[in-house]
Amino acid sequence: MSNKTRLSVACGLVAALGVSTQAQAFWFSSSQYTQTKYPIVLTHGMLGFDSLLGIDYWYGIPAALRKDGATVYITEVSQLDTSEARGEQLLEQVEEIVAISGKQKVNLIGHSHGGPTVRYVASVRPDLVASVTSVGAPHKGSATADFLRQIPEGSAGETVLAGLVNAMGAFINLVSGSSSMTPQNALGSLESLNSAGAAVFNARFPQGLPTSACGEGAYKINGVRYYSWSGTSPLTNALDVSDLLTGAASLTFNGEANDGLVGRCSSHLGMVIRDNYRMNHLDEVNQFLGLTSLFETDPVTVYRQQANRLKNAGL
Repeated sequence: MSNKTRLSVACGLVAALGVSTQAQAFWFSSSQYTQTKYPIVLTHGMLGFDSLLGIDYWYGIPAALRKDGATVYITEVSQLDTSEARGEQLLEQVEEIVAISGKQKVNLIGHSHGGPTVRYVASVRPDLVASVTSVGAPHKGSATADFLRQIPEGSAGETVLAGLVNAMGAFINLVSGSSSMTPQNALGSLESLNSAGAAVFNARFPQGLPTSACGEGAYKINGVRYYSWSGTSPLTNALDVSDLLTGAASLTFNGEANDGLVGRCSSHLGMVIRDNYRMNHLDEVNQFLGLTSLFETDPVTVYRQQANRLKNAGL
């Protein structure tokens, strides 16, 4: 039986069941809801990974996108390093993905420090990028990083803290099954994520950044579309132990709306889809194990909606 014949039979069955024309259209188009023109490339944040001890960083997100037609690639860069260094590592992978997929461009999605990382790639190689979507990324720096930067440079405290964080990054790199031992540079991450370091990066790579304190940035620059979204609820689920981390870190923001690690306005880039989801920093990637707020849109759905937005934009 040919594909055309199978489709005709299926249409007949749906019609025979009395399904409306509108419902029939949804039934047949649902499997293509996330089918973007270009592959979707996911880039993790600081201390991130692909899969760690059986737990995926992008918990349930790639499968949901692929189910409805998207081609999805998961990248892995240094858990700890500067935005530029991580960006160069990502660029190598993007070039490989373009070659493997046969597509000229990709749709980049970056969470947390993954936001500046994907921005770097879009800035230096816009010919390879169709869109950039930033999720909970500290484009103007993080108050938590500013708080940590108060530790005197070159002090014993800085040395001890950097050593501990570097060890954590190396451990994650090892147990996540990474194909290579990437360098760990905790102080590089800190310099990239505090306000002063972010300002230096932004002066070099301003594409998509708002020109006002808490506005939107240009929607399209050098052929690349820019989008962003984020949450503002550090505590969302009493069963999620990771809420203790985001809840504690939120105290460094002195009342500013934040997701536990990133301020609301700092997350803005390009078209701001929404900046006040009832999500914390980890909820934005459906962690921990999907224990997110019961009173907010499922994070997986938000990613599906963004893929559909990209599809409708011809991306």
